[in-house]
Amino acid sequence: MIDLIETIHGALSQAASHEWVLRISLALLMAAVGIWLARWWARAMDRLLLRLEVEQILRSFLRNVTYAVAVIVSLIAALDFAGVPTTSLLAVVGAAGLAIGLALKDSLANIASGVMLIMLRPFRTGDFVEIAGMEGTVDSVRIFQTHLRTIDNRAIILPNSQITADAIINYNAHGERRIDLGVGIGYEDNLALARESLLAIAAANPAVKDVPAPEVLVLKLGESSVELQLRCWVESHEYQNVKSELLERLLHDFSKKNIRIPYPQREVHVYHHGSDTAVVPGTTIGTAAAD
Repeated sequence: MIDLIETIHGALSQAASHEWVLRISLALLMAAVGIWLARWWARAMDRLLLRLEVEQILRSFLRNVTYAVAVIVSLIAALDFAGVPTTSLLAVVGAAGLAIGLALKDSLANIASGVMLIMLRPFRTGDFVEIAGMEGTVDSVRIFQTHLRTIDNRAIILPNSQITADAIINYNAHGERRIDLGVGIGYEDNLALARESLLAIAAANPAVKDVPAPEVLVLKLGESSVELQLRCWVESHEYQNVKSELLERLLHDFSKKNIRIPYPQREVHVYHHGSDTAVVPGTTIGTAAAD
């Protein structure tokens, strides 16, 4: 046992006599401590951002960036302490990075767009949006891609560069959304009664807000109907359900009050030239559904 201890002590003494062994050992220790500190700093940053109520997407991004920067700085410091010429190493890494960047320019465009989306935050997790012709709820925003979930539970994955290059419609941006419910009534029907019915339908629904107050507008005098529009405000997440409820109640009330929702119609005038049964020009003999 004593011989083993002396052997180990001798080996350590001999290794300590070589400066490069000591420097490499200390460099490895610096790297290990630096990586540990990077993890600690990233966790501390995440706790601070959580206390400041920063959104999860932005918290995750800043935490990952903080950790990556701290690790890179630690490794460069360790290499410099070990005697590796970091200036030349950085030049080589920079040249390699430039070549890789040119080869992966589309991926880098997605990264840049992802950073823009995370920093500018045109939408948040859980928002219902329309992007590049696609509609869905935002599941997550990542460095390369954004994940949406459609109403029928399909997954849509969009490259971030495509998102920032197109219009973004955020239906949850202001918390409230207006329902525009259009309906046509016949020219012979009572317009005041139809307006009263529509306002009553909106007032009876508890999800419809009192302010701004619901209103009914005459939008157009169509070919076969007077086109009305009920406008009312609801919470954004209740839009689809409330609209469906209002339509169902509208159909029931109009039927009960004998207010017609007319089909499109077109008058047809038939002329028989040189016939004993000719119809007087301009006389309407029937109607047909419009094409």
